[in-house]
Amino acid sequence: MSLLLFVYSFSFAQSRTISGKITDATDGSGLPGISILVKGTKTGATTASDGSFRINVPNSANTLVISSVGYLTQEVSVGSGSLNISLVKSSGTSLNDVVVIGYGTVRQKDLTGSVATVTSKDFQQGAAITSPDELIAGKVAGVSVTSNGGQPGAAATVRIRGISSLNGNNDPLYVIDGVPMQSLMKPDPNNPLGTSTIPGVSDPLSLINPNDIESMTVLKDASAAAIYGSRASSGVILITTKKGKNGAPKFNFNTQLGGSVIAKEESVLSTSQLTDYVKTNGLPSYVALLGGTSTNWQNQIYQTGIISNTNLSMTGALNNMKGVLNSLPYSVSVGYLNQSGILKTDNLQRTTASVRLNPSLFDNHLKIDINANGSHENTRFANQGAIGAAAAFDPTQSIYNKGSVFGGYFEWTLNDTTPNPNATRNPVALLNQYNSTSIANRLFGNIQLDYSVHFLPELHVNLNLGLDESKGVGNVHIPGDAAQAWGTTTNHGNNYQYKGTNNNTVLEFKLNYLKDIPDINSNINVVAGYGYYNNLGTTYNYASFDSKGDTIPGTAPLYPTSIAENTMLSYFGRLIYTYNNKYILTASLRTDGSSRFPSNNRYGVFPAIALAWKINEESFLKNSSTVSSLKLRASYGVTGNQDFIGNYGYIPSYSLSNNGSKYQFDSTFYYMYTPAPYDANLKWEQTASTNIGIDYGFLNNRITGSVEYYYKNTTNMINSIFIPNGTNFTNKYTANIGNMVSKGAEFTINAVAIQSKTIIWNLSFNIAYEDIKITKLTNNSNDPTFYGDAAGGISGGTGNTIQMHTVGYSPYAFFVLKQIYDQKSGMPTEGLYVDQNRDGIISSPPSSPDAYHYKSPFAPVIMGFSTSVSYLKWTLSTVLRANIGNYVYNNVAANLAVQRSILNPNNFISNTLTTYSNTNFINNQYFSDYYVENASFLKMDNLSLNYNLGNIMNNKVKLNISASCQNVFVITKYSGIDPEIYLGIDNNIYPKPRTYTLGVNLGF
Repeated sequence: MSLLLFVYSFSFAQSRTISGKITDATDGSGLPGISILVKGTKTGATTASDGSFRINVPNSANTLVISSVGYLTQEVSVGSGSLNISLVKSSGTSLNDVVVIGYGTVRQKDLTGSVATVTSKDFQQGAAITSPDELIAGKVAGVSVTSNGGQPGAAATVRIRGISSLNGNNDPLYVIDGVPMQSLMKPDPNNPLGTSTIPGVSDPLSLINPNDIESMTVLKDASAAAIYGSRASSGVILITTKKGKNGAPKFNFNTQLGGSVIAKEESVLSTSQLTDYVKTNGLPSYVALLGGTSTNWQNQIYQTGIISNTNLSMTGALNNMKGVLNSLPYSVSVGYLNQSGILKTDNLQRTTASVRLNPSLFDNHLKIDINANGSHENTRFANQGAIGAAAAFDPTQSIYNKGSVFGGYFEWTLNDTTPNPNATRNPVALLNQYNSTSIANRLFGNIQLDYSVHFLPELHVNLNLGLDESKGVGNVHIPGDAAQAWGTTTNHGNNYQYKGTNNNTVLEFKLNYLKDIPDINSNINVVAGYGYYNNLGTTYNYASFDSKGDTIPGTAPLYPTSIAENTMLSYFGRLIYTYNNKYILTASLRTDGSSRFPSNNRYGVFPAIALAWKINEESFLKNSSTVSSLKLRASYGVTGNQDFIGNYGYIPSYSLSNNGSKYQFDSTFYYMYTPAPYDANLKWEQTASTNIGIDYGFLNNRITGSVEYYYKNTTNMINSIFIPNGTNFTNKYTANIGNMVSKGAEFTINAVAIQSKTIIWNLSFNIAYEDIKITKLTNNSNDPTFYGDAAGGISGGTGNTIQMHTVGYSPYAFFVLKQIYDQKSGMPTEGLYVDQNRDGIISSPPSSPDAYHYKSPFAPVIMGFSTSVSYLKWTLSTVLRANIGNYVYNNVAANLAVQRSILNPNNFISNTLTTYSNTNFINNQYFSDYYVENASFLKMDNLSLNYNLGNIMNNKVKLNISASCQNVFVITKYSGIDPEIYLGIDNNIYPKPRTYTLGVNLGF
């Protein structure tokens, strides 16, 4: 007994207790859950909810290591008194941070593919950000995010390393909390970007509240994305939402209020300028058409759009629970957005709610993730035809005309009761006499069970069940006295409704074995799984009615509904093998079987392999004080594409003809059955990608980044091609013909320029270069009459196009006539073009030997720059983006900036752009390369100032206030409103507003 007491007393004397508190260096608040480790040992502790801690350490201990995700690691000397430690927030992602990849996670430093993660602290900020994809604009090299207009809830076009298909889907696959989502868009022959899969919603992604997102991870190369197989040829974006954390309940209330104004209007003639022109150049009949007022039509349709965005969340956990349930972390959030557009009558209201539960059972052997997200959206859509009408309408006319039968609005007429069918409509009437509303609901989420087998804890059994249901309904009402719907019947007007539903289900089952093998200095991470995916969409068909409720001829549907369904079965596996913490091999294989393809081509196989060498772990660099990390990566993989081809393109099918194609027998008209074209050998479009990259870090990773080179080759492109007459049921159908190659390089650098307790200055810059060419379009490459596949429909004329897909050129390259200029004045000469084939005849595109390929809408160079400077409690941050070498066809100028548009031969007067005098064209010259303009630009997307007041109200509440501006400025040579237009055709795009926002954030 005496011996035991001696040993106990001796051991007690060899240790001591250290206590203290750890706080945030910015606001002095206590930090819970901070890891405290005695250096060189496994002895450790974590801080309590107020940041306090106590730890028993050996007397020989000299140093404590303090660490936490999001903060810089500190080493603190152990003294005799209490320790007060302030942690400084880190500037970026730590190499030890866990990164989400397809069907798993790895440490940042162990990645073998081209993967980039942006966390919530680095997102773009501002109340007008209504869609998750806008959060990462300018943040990731090789990723472009282009807004499709300034309408509330407008979709953005996201491209990862450019496009991989001409007719397939080029949107990335979105995976939310492990659930692959359906395509955002569905095929539309009139829109190369497709239309929303949810009726009445411009952007299905906007139904997800950006405030709920914790991080977004971009899988750029095939080795990272191939685990998702047939839907990953355009890259993958993994969205991880905010989860509950252990500790007492925490509430966060965030509200923003802002105003949006138009950043730039079309420069048109003033009332006096137009009047002078008409009186000088017009016949008396045109002078007589002039009105006696002065109306700025753009001022009449635009307004200051008010936006409010409010979110409330609660996170925490129920701990020390009895029974098999160890803990229950939870996160609950609600949000409300109300955004009025700068175009009058535009409004979006969105309510979102989410619940996330992450219980652990059986001593943490069974972990359950439950995610449920709901959204309800009410939208009123303005008639965007008012945008072009406001630029073109005669400013000498008043808004209203006493005695007008068109609701009291002035309209150009053939007589007092018939509107001129060729004239521009009154812009204000287009807005006020058009009522388009929609209601959309979406519910999506999943339940995921992960069981670590008791007798073999390295083996995890995972079941993931996901659901995504949506419904969109809408109505459009145009009254009988509106000129915009005149002549639908003798009663005039137009009223119709629409409705659509989507039901998408996901079932994934996988096994994951993760094992360290110290005897051979190895680690293996093996995944094998099965997936079932079903997508069901139903469109309800309705007739249109005039103002008296009579059916408008030709609108009665043949079927009450149209149902589209497809199913995919998948098998996938992956091995990650690490040797000696230096060399990493990743190999994956996925097989997808889709109901969209015939049985002989139903399954596609998508392999990938990647190697990585952590050079900094070698003996010659391991102790370097300069090189913190250095990794060489190389990968190859194959991905696929099956979207935008329809569900039954390989099956012979017949459908009833429309109402205008009935056939008469005697006195009765009968519907005829019409065969649809099909290709019985339709198969997967595939993209093979090679990637080489270097990840680097210097000076304790204060400088980090990467350099990448990639090469992509798309084969068996899904393409619409012309075929010989009589070989099918039409002269054009969808088949696998065509190849396309793209190659590029990317560079990223992140730096902490200044880091102290009072000042932190972070910098991030990325630049990407891409060259893309079509290498095959047809099986007959020697046909001299084949100029390519026409693309890029424009406004003006009938069926005119301005772009062409041609072998050897960029997709969507402009196909135009080469303008000749007057040598003295330097101005373009109307109707005079270079005769390329010297036959003395100038013919117009697309079938023209005189047209040539001139520039591309795709920027070969895109750049992003972010910086933030924190001084004490103040933080100033900004995001800038640049495109170099992109060109835009100015369709607005081609339409309006000619003298013919003023004195219109159809007996009305229009306004024109002030730039008409740069050409003095009388008639439209739609195919002149003069209108293809350099649209390179530098944009400041966001400028924000935050002030962190820290703890208030007896340290019970944290308060942060902010002010921000979005779309701050644009520097460009482009003469139109906005140089950033995806696919490069500027035709009255809804202007992107400049938004000013004040925000308040409360934490308690």
